[in-house]
Amino acid sequence: MTRWLIRCIRKFGRNQAGAAMVEFAVVMLLFFLLFFSAIDFGRLGGTIVMIEKATNLAARTAIVRPPVCAGVPETNTRGTATTQPRMGTSCRINNGSGSTCANPGTFSCQGVATNAVAQEVWTRIQPLLPADVTIANLRFEYRFDDQLGFLGGPYTPMVTVEISPPDFVFVSPVAGLAASLGANTGGWNGTRPYRTFSVSLPAEDLAQGTAG
Repeated sequence: MTRWLIRCIRKFGRNQAGAAMVEFAVVMLLFFLLFFSAIDFGRLGGTIVMIEKATNLAARTAIVRPPVCAGVPETNTRGTATTQPRMGTSCRINNGSGSTCANPGTFSCQGVATNAVAQEVWTRIQPLLPADVTIANLRFEYRFDDQLGFLGGPYTPMVTVEISPPDFVFVSPVAGLAASLGANTGGWNGTRPYRTFSVSLPAEDLAQGTAG
């Protein structure tokens, strides 16, 4: 009985039946992990490029349209200069007695569908953005820049448009596959946050003349 048991154990140890199937399963698991990861990271890279293009287009549209945010002045008013410079003087001129044009501050607001300019910008860029991005993910900022405009002329701030998309969601179960192979995912749940996409351009000044 003992000899028979020993022979059975030795025979079982030499038996290779099913080994190829196990090796195939392990290799295929690794293959699918790499394959689906490549697809998802390709999607991520393509999405980032499209969001960057959308942000650039949004900024170029915003600089030739009325301000989205409330309170942005229409013209450059006198600043702190005590010499009372004449209308048409460049805002960048500072003779030591103060600024030529007044600094009204920075105005920022979120995109809303009820604002005609924000809706126009959104309509132009929406086809370039992921489906889960909404107009509320847009932010507009109008910041005074004394290198732009002239006293009495149209207020020409530095216009910034930002897009803050929701997190990118991996379609493939990359996190689960990595965990099944024993990888430490660090609590990663299959999503990746985007950075904030931002483009700043000077507002267009289409006015002419020196009298405002």
